Amino acid sequence: MSTPYVLLATGLAFEARLARAGGTTRICCGRGPQMAVALATAIGPGCRGILSFGIAAGLDPQLRAGAFVVASSVIGANGVKGALPTDERWSQKLLPACPHAVQAPVLGVDAPVSKAVEKRRLFMQTGAAALDMESHIAASVASSHGLPFAVLRVVADPATQGVPPAALAGMREDGSTDAAGVLRALMKTPGDLIDLPGLAFNALIARAALARASRQLAPGFGLADLG
Repeated sequence: MSTPYVLLATGLAFEARLARAGGTTRICCGRGPQMAVALATAIGPGCRGILSFGIAAGLDPQLRAGAFVVASSVIGANGVKGALPTDERWSQKLLPACPHAVQAPVLGVDAPVSKAVEKRRLFMQTGAAALDMESHIAASVASSHGLPFAVLRVVADPATQGVPPAALAGMREDGSTDAAGVLRALMKTPGDLIDLPGLAFNALIARAALARASRQLAPGFGLADLG
């Protein structure tokens, strides 16, 4: 009999480390087509579901850094079309581990959204509470394989906070951090240095909240079949 596991989709290396602390999990970390292939390849007889897990950019202006979002559905990268519902039973299992969580749509995008004005536009257009770069991919893979799917995200940069180009320069495709890339970007746009401390502080708040939820949800991340 295959050992049951939850397959987690993360975009950043630190998210993957926190997810492994949760117990019976397999992790796919990355973005874009590579993420889709990795998830599909990792699905085996013991897979009980796919969870999109990590931080997110806030779209709802009422959500502060550290706020939990458990998705009610995932809106595709095309914006208002192609929303895929999440598994309601699983989502209800996630909520108790996430104090004051918002259950609302999440938007999946293929590229970072860094400007507050663009976040505001997307919120008005879609009604999504937050966005990330993995949930729409994971939702599509789960749907095509007939697997339960859920989303647990924590707001890192609120709707009113922009993300400077230097911060984005530190994101590698495999989810690791490129410190040298940040420094090179700062040499080109030194004004970004003003915004980095606030962004880093909010990221620490989000990371701590994500870690607490991971510990609370161990070992099965709320999926009932794992017992």
